[in-house]
Amino acid sequence: MTGAAAGECAGLSGLFIGLMSGTSIDAVDGVLVRFDESGVLAGTLAAASLAMPVELRRLLTDLQQPGADELARAALAGNRLADLYAQCVQALLAQAAVPSSEVVALGAHGQTVRHDPAQGFTIQLLNGARLAEASCIDTVADLRSADIAAGGQGAPLVPTFHARVFGSASARRAIVNIGGIANVTVLERGSAAPALGFDTGPGNTLMDAWCERHRGETFDRDGAWAAAGRVDQALLGRMLAEPYFSLPAPKSTGRDLFNPTWLDRLALDRIAPVDVQATLLELTARTIARACTEAAADEVHVCGGGAANGALMRRLAACVAGIPVGTTAAIGLAPQAVEATAFAWLARQRVAREPGNHPAVTGASGLRVLGALHAAPRVRT
Repeated sequence: MTGAAAGECAGLSGLFIGLMSGTSIDAVDGVLVRFDESGVLAGTLAAASLAMPVELRRLLTDLQQPGADELARAALAGNRLADLYAQCVQALLAQAAVPSSEVVALGAHGQTVRHDPAQGFTIQLLNGARLAEASCIDTVADLRSADIAAGGQGAPLVPTFHARVFGSASARRAIVNIGGIANVTVLERGSAAPALGFDTGPGNTLMDAWCERHRGETFDRDGAWAAAGRVDQALLGRMLAEPYFSLPAPKSTGRDLFNPTWLDRLALDRIAPVDVQATLLELTARTIARACTEAAADEVHVCGGGAANGALMRRLAACVAGIPVGTTAAIGLAPQAVEATAFAWLARQRVAREPGNHPAVTGASGLRVLGALHAAPRVRT
């Protein structure tokens, strides 16, 4: 441990960076934030988002499914992703005019290409040592494996952070992150810990894949294409018959399940592509709404890329009729910054040797310190 990290473990405070590339594989989001000695968010100094290069996106997408020469391609992808993360770090430092030596540590999620907690593993591609070398900042990566080793799902990890920043004394809140996969955190009134948290199912991933296949665009901006179609109720019924939706929490999922192959099994040939898109949006809205209503949430706050999908937000509001729906901006944090900030907080927890998971959410046998720490070079800028 070097520099700022070595001197601040007791009542750990200071600057941290969080880096996230989610299941949509569209960008790397980063934040530079400050936490106080209690681990409470004390300010955001910079935020940046770098588009995922087309070649790297293709490589990471291909690695979601079994293929030839996987080990070498995965190692190469981990290196390239580390380089892109390092570019995001430099953008954050430049934006805030802060040298790397003032940053205690960074937390980097990597790119999930396999997630199978039932068999005891999850794979987030990222060369953490390479990122530490390039950024000159102590790097925390592989944040899910410790929870899985303790019998947990390894996901979602963000609910413990949600409880720190979004808890309310007067309202039972549902915090919904809509990335490629959607997850919900239920925060009980006045509690410092999440009451519940799990992946509800597909967020943007199936809509993105269908949009790219039929329109050559990586996502459906504002849900405009979906809004132009009609929901096919028979198709929606086949989608909702997926066994995952009936599993009790704790549970987690990913592109291992919800991918183009899953779509192709649904007999879509006789349905207009625009109507399939409308039905996929309805699937996301319905499965999130079910989780929120079953949890008896008083209000719903959305973060992640799905918060910018106007059609999806309208359908979600309709499906949870009577429950106010908004974004996390109304309760203190921009929707696109939430996950990256959570991974900055997880880096803080790792350096402080404090737990980052919550057994009620993941199903782990106990609280665990999460992540592998890669020390930066001693000469820092």
